[in-house]
Amino acid sequence: MEIVTENGRPADCSGRLAKEIAAYDFLDSIGVSYTRADHAEAFDMDTCDAVAEVLETEICKNLFLCNRQQTVFHLLLMPGDKKFKTKDISAQIGSSRLSFADEAHMESMLNLTPGSVTVLGLLFDPEKKVNLVIDEDLLNGHDSIGLHPCINTSTVRISMDDFRGRLIPALGHEPSIVSLPRYEE
Repeated sequence: MEIVTENGRPADCSGRLAKEIAAYDFLDSIGVSYTRADHAEAFDMDTCDAVAEVLETEICKNLFLCNRQQTVFHLLLMPGDKKFKTKDISAQIGSSRLSFADEAHMESMLNLTPGSVTVLGLLFDPEKKVNLVIDEDLLNGHDSIGLHPCINTSTVRISMDDFRGRLIPALGHEPSIVSLPRYEE
């Protein structure tokens, strides 16, 4: 898989989706510097790992979750190498029976499609219907983080300082911090 990197937004945005351009506009507007990698569609963590190696960063695993009634929604950010078990997060956020939210909710609430889930999708949730949840391990021990710019054919690397100090506050979704266990294989 060929992975091409550049600093900042594409010089030519023709052919790019409006939501991807909105992600670059947002990052630029809040003064976040980033390196961008363009690559084949990334639908799994193996592909993301190849991108992470080129960008020399931690790729964030993003899970869009909901309660059984599909009335409360959560965007969970966690390290890509951690296994996810719903029981580990349910008690910490006070929600039982969490499951993956469906594609229709993902698109209507975050303007995202499967494989492209990202914290930058919160740009499209001005009413704050989605709760942001971050595993504390993602915030510690890394100098940078890799995120999709609302499309899974690009990944941006930003500094962890910018992620914590600029991006998260500018999105306006106060995160809940959780501590998810690391399971041995």
